[in-house]
Amino acid sequence: MKVRELTGPALFWYGLFLMGPLLWIFILSFQTRGTYGGIVWTPTLANYAKVLEPAYFLIYLKSLILAFSTAAGTVFLAVILSWAVVSVDKKWRILYLAALVLPFLINLIIRVYALRILLSYDGPLQMMLRAFNIEFDPFSLTSNNGLVFYGMITTYLPFAVLPIYSALSRFDFTLFEAAVDLGATASQTFLKVVAPSLRGAMTSAFALVFIPALGEYIIPDLLGGAKTMYVGNLLTEEFLKSRDWPLGSALAMTLIMVLLLML
Repeated sequence: MKVRELTGPALFWYGLFLMGPLLWIFILSFQTRGTYGGIVWTPTLANYAKVLEPAYFLIYLKSLILAFSTAAGTVFLAVILSWAVVSVDKKWRILYLAALVLPFLINLIIRVYALRILLSYDGPLQMMLRAFNIEFDPFSLTSNNGLVFYGMITTYLPFAVLPIYSALSRFDFTLFEAAVDLGATASQTFLKVVAPSLRGAMTSAFALVFIPALGEYIIPDLLGGAKTMYVGNLLTEEFLKSRDWPLGSALAMTLIMVLLLML
């Protein structure tokens, strides 16, 4: 069987369900919004000119900061967790990995809502604080940027753990012991012996987290209380509420271009 016969169905699927919609979004980004939310097929660059306005720039900047901090935080925690898992006996490793991945068999929205209910006005945490007469602002606990960051970290952590664990499980730890025997400190040993071996895995983990985190919508919306606008929320507003598909398409294409440039 020829290679093209094997790759043909995959390329057809890729073109129909990925490149096709992207091409359609690209075409829409140059059109004009109708009076009642429809699409007027009049080519224009006004949508991309509007994307360059300071308000949209700040939204992209905040989204980039959130995505970068989420990716960096998950990679840092993933290295620690992966090191802990590979340090135990092999027969227990699968159990540790299962404990990490098992909660993600539950739908994302359910997990985010569970966290929101835990911190809600009548939730267990606030009831406990009232029981101990601890003063607090009930609304600051339910919706804030710190809670959004926590939700992002806990959601995307397995995406970083699995590639780093895979790399660490193949690492020759006799090199670590040799470096320690030669007088290197723990930090020097990690930076000069372990980190170079994990560079590829850490880069992959960072990209796996950064790309979806940049366009995340559910977590900022439910845990942030829509107090801070991010790109994912902005796209939802433009497509579903404002019904400005051309501007939403221009914003989406700009996001894709930003990701391509960064990669």
